[in-house]
Amino acid sequence: MDRETSTGHLTRKAVLRAALAAGMAAPVVLMGVPALARTLTDGTGAAPELTPACDDGDDPTPPQTEGPYFKPNSPRRNSLLEPGLPGVRLEVSGYVFGRACRPVSGALLDFWQADTNGAYDNTGFRFRGHQFTGTDGSFRLSTIVPGLYPGRTRHLHVKVQAPGRPVLTTQLYFPGEPRNNTDPIFDARLLMSVRDAGGGGKEAAFDFVLDVPQDPGPTPTPTPTSTAPGGTWSAGTAYRAGDAVTYGGRGYVCLQAHTAQPGWEPPAVPALWRAA
Repeated sequence: MDRETSTGHLTRKAVLRAALAAGMAAPVVLMGVPALARTLTDGTGAAPELTPACDDGDDPTPPQTEGPYFKPNSPRRNSLLEPGLPGVRLEVSGYVFGRACRPVSGALLDFWQADTNGAYDNTGFRFRGHQFTGTDGSFRLSTIVPGLYPGRTRHLHVKVQAPGRPVLTTQLYFPGEPRNNTDPIFDARLLMSVRDAGGGGKEAAFDFVLDVPQDPGPTPTPTPTSTAPGGTWSAGTAYRAGDAVTYGGRGYVCLQAHTAQPGWEPPAVPALWRAA
């Protein structure tokens, strides 16, 4: 949610989103974010105070129940659309930030949802897929507006995980839905910004804030570790679902195809590796 605050000041995420959308280099933008976020003054000419850590009223993004329909091993893709599938087209975009409003690159996002009739595919992977954020922390998902089913309002499920950090499991909601008032799980902090798009479709936006400590300056470049101590896991290797490795004297099985990188060692990324 990237709106103005009650005092009329733009939120830090709103400024950062606008700068990233304009194509500015992320590190340059980020170093200026604290000042840019308070460019609206009271007219006295006094220098505005720097904003605090990334806190726009939804920091960090609140977790929600996984529900009964999650399945691991979803395919890697940013489009859940398939030929012939009915439904209103929906484009969801946004960024993944840490506690200092700096984007998190390489974050894993695993989406799943109901079809237009409110049904989940529990035998295959229709309307299921995962992706990783770009270097600017951005993501984009092409799908349809999910249908309704008894007891729930309209929603998307998602798991979000920064490299080497815990998994955030949550849900995203649509504004103006009548069932938002009766769904006991609904949380207004998880409302997406939604607008009509061309061709009868819709566009939605949401920025995730993970509980990831960050310095206000550019992220230091990690020192790569080519091979895990005492194991066969190796950064830079393309693993497939089902591949087995060892790390720190313990065996692991790959859950989702990916290319390994520092920070994604098996014990740190349960969305990618399961202990054997």
